[in-house]
Amino acid sequence: MTGNGTTTGGPAGDDVADVLAAVGPRLRAARVRHGHTLTEASRAAGVALSTLSRVENGRRRPTLDLLLHLARAYGVSLDELAGLAPAPPREAPRPAPRRPAGGKAVLPLTRYVGGLHAHKHVLPATETPPSRPRQVSHEGYEWLCVLSGRLWLALGDRDLLLTAGEVAEFDTRTPHGLANAGHGGPAEYLIMFGPQGERLRPRTGPPAP
Repeated sequence: MTGNGTTTGGPAGDDVADVLAAVGPRLRAARVRHGHTLTEASRAAGVALSTLSRVENGRRRPTLDLLLHLARAYGVSLDELAGLAPAPPREAPRPAPRRPAGGKAVLPLTRYVGGLHAHKHVLPATETPPSRPRQVSHEGYEWLCVLSGRLWLALGDRDLLLTAGEVAEFDTRTPHGLANAGHGGPAEYLIMFGPQGERLRPRTGPPAP
């Protein structure tokens, strides 16, 4: 404490350090919720891919200039990226930048950027048989549940066909990709994603036989 009663250092400095440490996971969650891969996000924001990867993984502190570019690319505020304000609700599905011509939609179901969050995806019907889904990998853990249609999950070297009511969960460091495997209509599914490896925690077991 100084002579005029002002405290230096202490909790305020710790709070700032905590905010900066949490920015990486929030940036990753905002990018995934917005439908961007790392490459797409770096292009949209004009940020080097290696820089964005290091910031998301906590190996580099973000600059204000970088945060401004990413906030604009993801359509969020700086307060949201810093965890100082909840993300505003979105009233309509947002077309995913990855496949704008195909009409894929992503509807966020949680209002915050960091931590475990949920969103609904809708993949439109295809007129021709799809090719094997393009795979990506990143930090985190994912749980998905098919609501309707048929979903093709390419997980590593495995190919899984999921139908309504079926669930899959996996470490997202495993290369993975999704495609609509049906021709009669869209495939709809829910995703719960933990950017830092958070998982769902069942409290009850299966019913007794």
